[in-house]
Amino acid sequence: MSWFESLVLGLVQGLTEFLPVSSSAHLRLTAAFSGWKDPGAAFTAITQIGTEAAVLIYFRKDIGRIVSAWFRSLFDKAMRHDHDAQMGWLVIVGSIPIGVLGVTLKDQIEGPFRDLRITATMLIVVGVVIGIADRLAARDETGGRHRAPKQRKTLENLGVKDGLIFGLCQACALVPGVSRSGATISGGLFMGYRREAAARYSFLLAVPAVLASGLFEVKDSVGSGDVDWGPTLFATVIAFASGYAVIAWFMKWISNKSFMPFVWYRIALGIVIIALVTAGALSPHAAESAS
Repeated sequence: MSWFESLVLGLVQGLTEFLPVSSSAHLRLTAAFSGWKDPGAAFTAITQIGTEAAVLIYFRKDIGRIVSAWFRSLFDKAMRHDHDAQMGWLVIVGSIPIGVLGVTLKDQIEGPFRDLRITATMLIVVGVVIGIADRLAARDETGGRHRAPKQRKTLENLGVKDGLIFGLCQACALVPGVSRSGATISGGLFMGYRREAAARYSFLLAVPAVLASGLFEVKDSVGSGDVDWGPTLFATVIAFASGYAVIAWFMKWISNKSFMPFVWYRIALGIVIIALVTAGALSPHAAESAS
């Protein structure tokens, strides 16, 4: 992998990780459209450490409060009723599905799931799902001619059941084209949560899963020669910087904007990919992973 490729791919990772458009799909597509080798699942997992570092810094006050309360709740029974302590447990519970499925489906994630036909299909299907969820949320927020606005849930209402559903939605993002934020936020909207609440929990929920995945790939890749460490670490730094900027923008955007621009973008991109693959202009299969 060249330094220019790592720069571009790092930017793509950072710009798309937190938007409901699928960063893994865009990394795969950027390489395919540019004629580069597929950067591979290991590159994706390691560069995601950079974007999750951006989450840790952006939400540092929330995370510090949650971690502190959670540790204290281990020894102080009274603290177990504290919302922040409960959030710590809910993040752990919500991380179970992707942890189990990530290990179980590792070979599929690194192989068959990277087929562009699957990616395109997921872009379209999940785009429609996000669109429906967005419309339902907008209807509740604005009400209607004969219907008063409906109060949507906040993270104060989050329980184990909803935490697990959020976690299952996040696990769907193991398939390129789904989008971690798109799946978890739309899942939250369907369950009646406010946009900001669904997005905040989505970002917090991603931290343990992504860091564990990235560190697992680092452990497996050290000394194997499968990862070009210089460009990969450079891409990780770029992903951190661009990812932080996107988080700040996106959290303001979702407070009063619709997800429909992302929905139409996903559907259009999926259709273009299917057309190019059908015409033979684009191979559905990944080229040999870059190293």
